[in-house]
Amino acid sequence: MAEPTGLPLLFQTFSAFQRTEALKAGIELEVFTAIAEGHDTPPAIATRCRASERGVRMLCDGLVAAGILHKEGSRYALDPETAPLLDRRSPIYLGCAADFLASSMVRQGFASLADAVRKGGTAIDEQGAVAPEHPVWVEFANAMAPVAAFSAQLLAVLLDAGAGKPWKVLDIAAGHGMFGIALAQHNPNAQVTALDWPNVLTVATANAKKAGVMERFRTIAGDAFSVDYGGGYDLVLLTNILHHFDPAGCEKLLARVHAALAPGGRAVTLEFVPDANRVTPVEAASFALVMLAMTPAGDAYTFAEYEPMFRRAGFAKSELHELTPSVQRVIISHRA
Repeated sequence: MAEPTGLPLLFQTFSAFQRTEALKAGIELEVFTAIAEGHDTPPAIATRCRASERGVRMLCDGLVAAGILHKEGSRYALDPETAPLLDRRSPIYLGCAADFLASSMVRQGFASLADAVRKGGTAIDEQGAVAPEHPVWVEFANAMAPVAAFSAQLLAVLLDAGAGKPWKVLDIAAGHGMFGIALAQHNPNAQVTALDWPNVLTVATANAKKAGVMERFRTIAGDAFSVDYGGGYDLVLLTNILHHFDPAGCEKLLARVHAALAPGGRAVTLEFVPDANRVTPVEAASFALVMLAMTPAGDAYTFAEYEPMFRRAGFAKSELHELTPSVQRVIISHRA
């Protein structure tokens, strides 16, 4: 009897969590940094990482099989594309992202995914990740800042921040603060206000100090649905927040954003926006499942779904922009 052609795909998917845990182990033990330093054999890596030679050999061989490392003879090498992302000494090190993307809360959400499908929303608890002052957002702010920093620089270029126009910017659900910080770095005439929970704003404030923009950076602590924003903003940033809510929740927030903008101001939304077919691009299409697992009513909305939300909130028009090579897209919505 011939082996079913779909069997390899099923087994790879069944065991995908094993590759995640292998990558996390390599990050935690600093295997990738060790190899980058020249410790490229099992004995050398084991000494550098304070681990057993047997364990190192098995882990590294598994990472080779997963395509994350390369091997020639008994020596291991980093993949040229992922090396700067996994070496802790690199200025673009992203290994810390595992602390959030593979966190216990995310794993819990997916462990109960069948229940979430039955329910139509997260089975973790009633509110999931959108519970007020949830500690996961401090984890997010710390873990995802290096990832966001790359997209933030792309966004600053898209918005032509370098032109130096006087900007009053509100960054809603700022988290790590990197998007507002990037605008302040590119534009010396930008004043940035970051809004988030108090415990999260400590991370954003530390990042603003590190970036040297603290004199043009202030904070508002509280719930984005009820706290006083102030007004007269030229830009309001909505980065990775709308996907947490149903359309009614999005429109409620967008109406508050519209009221806070100066005439001619813009709401700038960074999101996972799938194509109309909802299955491409892969990262955006897959994100809807993350929202099912982690939130009561969130989703990855298409532009055709976002556009009427903004219109009903009072915006005159909205435009969809690519943010290549980021996997996310940007919607710029204009206040009349």
